[in-house]
Amino acid sequence: MSYQVSIVIEKDEHGYYAYCPELKGCQTQGDSLEEVKANIREAVELYVETLSEAERQELLSQEILTMTLEMQVA
Repeated sequence: MSYQVSIVIEKDEHGYYAYCPELKGCQTQGDSLEEVKANIREAVELYVETLSEAERQELLSQEILTMTLEMQVA
């Protein structure tokens, strides 16, 4: 079965940090964007493997939307 999850990636002075809002505690980091993408994919796959089918249905059926908001500050 195929699922989609949301991934948030943040950049800071130490590199990149990524997490999956649907899966509490599923997070990772990396020195580059490519590294953090690979790391979060692995983290999500390993996390999902630990879930029962009922837990997968509950957690992975959430609808989480992200957007970018452009604004001007006076």
